[in-house]
Amino acid sequence: MSARPRRPSLPPWLAHALSARREPVPWGAVARGACAAGPLLAAALLADRPPAGIAAALGAMFATINDRPGGRRASVHRLGTPAVAGAAGLAAGTLAGDGAGPVVLPLLLALLGLVAGAVSAAGPVASAAGTQFLVLCAVGAGAPLPAPAGERALCFLIGAGWLLALRSVFRPSGLRAATRDRRAAAAERAAVAAVYEAIATLLEAAGTERATARRTALTAALDQAQDALGGPRLRSRASSAAERRLHAGYDAALPLAEAATALAWAGDPVPARAAGSLRRLAAAVRDGGHPGALPAPERATPALRRLDEALLQAALTFDRGVDRSRLHTRRRGPAAVLRTALGAGGREYGLRVALCFGAGAAVAQQLHHEHWYWLPATAVFLVKPDLGPLVSRVLCRAAGTVLGAAVFAAASAWLPSPGGEVALVTAAAALIPLATRHFAAQTAVVTVLVLALMVAGGEPPAAAARIGETLLACGIVLLVGHLPLPGGAGGRVRAHLAEAARAAEAYLAHVLDTPEAPRTAGHRAEGWTLRREAYRMLAQARAAASLAAAELPLPGHTRGTAGADRTAVLLEELVDTVTACAVELDDTGRLTTRHTRRLTRLLEELNARHRPTPRPALLGSP
Repeated sequence: MSARPRRPSLPPWLAHALSARREPVPWGAVARGACAAGPLLAAALLADRPPAGIAAALGAMFATINDRPGGRRASVHRLGTPAVAGAAGLAAGTLAGDGAGPVVLPLLLALLGLVAGAVSAAGPVASAAGTQFLVLCAVGAGAPLPAPAGERALCFLIGAGWLLALRSVFRPSGLRAATRDRRAAAAERAAVAAVYEAIATLLEAAGTERATARRTALTAALDQAQDALGGPRLRSRASSAAERRLHAGYDAALPLAEAATALAWAGDPVPARAAGSLRRLAAAVRDGGHPGALPAPERATPALRRLDEALLQAALTFDRGVDRSRLHTRRRGPAAVLRTALGAGGREYGLRVALCFGAGAAVAQQLHHEHWYWLPATAVFLVKPDLGPLVSRVLCRAAGTVLGAAVFAAASAWLPSPGGEVALVTAAAALIPLATRHFAAQTAVVTVLVLALMVAGGEPPAAAARIGETLLACGIVLLVGHLPLPGGAGGRVRAHLAEAARAAEAYLAHVLDTPEAPRTAGHRAEGWTLRREAYRMLAQARAAASLAAAELPLPGHTRGTAGADRTAVLLEELVDTVTACAVELDDTGRLTTRHTRRLTRLLEELNARHRPTPRPALLGSP
């Protein structure tokens, strides 16, 4: 019997355009969206201040786009930083639009695009901040809002701050306040509990082919927990003990993750009772209780002995509520952001943003279109690589704009004004948290919201013009996105790999430069921090390499990225090996032949690939 023929698989860029993320419905974000932009616009219309309402609604809209699941502490940074950048962009664009002519303005916007684009390469929050800065620059320069720069920026911040207040500050009193606090803390507890569950699954996969995938899942769980806890404490004093306990629980997971990684590297099966202990710890985190007595694993190898010690310390932490007082993580400081912005990835992305932003403004001004700012603002969204492959972004943007314009035209034909526009803004803002699962859906919802804001501000409907400007922006971004820029393509991927290599080198140097065991507690804690940084940078590098591999196979996207996946895999194997070396050195004070041979092989292969890699000379340190 002949085998059934396989269906031909879709190209990655087309598969991305046709797929959507599957996530639980964020009912809290939906409610916050409904209570943000629409009510602010309605209040401004009642006060006969439409320009202020439009600016505030824009601030609330952008904040709603960034209102993703996670702890309230992390939301301050994730929502607040882009909001401040957007307010600055609105003020700068207003001043530039008032003082610059049709020739100077596109050049000025291109220069701003170069700087903001380069900074955007530093990470997700920096990307959101750079995008908001440039989009609001274009809006400030071209939108007919009769208000000074400072007033526009202040109203924008009020809108974003109101959304942030709904999430982070405003709490009902009494029983409802306690219920809300519990729900807010549940996401953070779930993130930390997921770390213990991921460690348990990694232990179960030790000695099997699933170990690598389980270690990658552990890295993702640690990243999510780190983001959830990495912000200011915003709750009442009564909950501070619970917060300290949660921080301590996260810290206690780091040596367990180190031991589990070393065991997976060794490839030997682990007794099942070890994973059972981890799951009891996960349940204790979720419930805020105690795990009870934990069965001790065997102590036949250094990694098993480390696991036993880490389980003992975790049990003491949960029973006594030990507060280690800090998260073992490093925030990217200004020096790291500057290095990324000036590196290959920052330069390449900054140049593409500058060309798209400046060219969009120049073409739009030559067309003498009343809403010329749509073109550069749309180009800024389209050029963002974190929204998927380039052709996928263009297809989704075009389809979403056509759908959103059609929905707005149909709705505005029978809705009364201005109540109809307020209703559309309210409904669209409530749908944004659901629409962020797919770029086309998000574009459609935002298109309805923006067109409704325009009509509420006294402008005539312009759905057809919105479609035309979007299609023109798609053409500009497609052209610029495939230009062979100086230095070759793939600069973003190479920059992420270089950051990951530097982090791996720092971890390798920390582990091998210490002469003898036993290591101090401070030395171990520093190693956990460096290890976390290395794995986090590697995860970002692999994501960038995967995105580059999914692009349309044209020269502008294939040169400079060949072999990036293999390099990322080698760096991950190196960090895994260094983790095993750290456990071995802590236990015996020396490395086995197996450790040194694996390190030598990995470093030689990395050096042979002509990538920035850790120095092989460090092998002489032990």
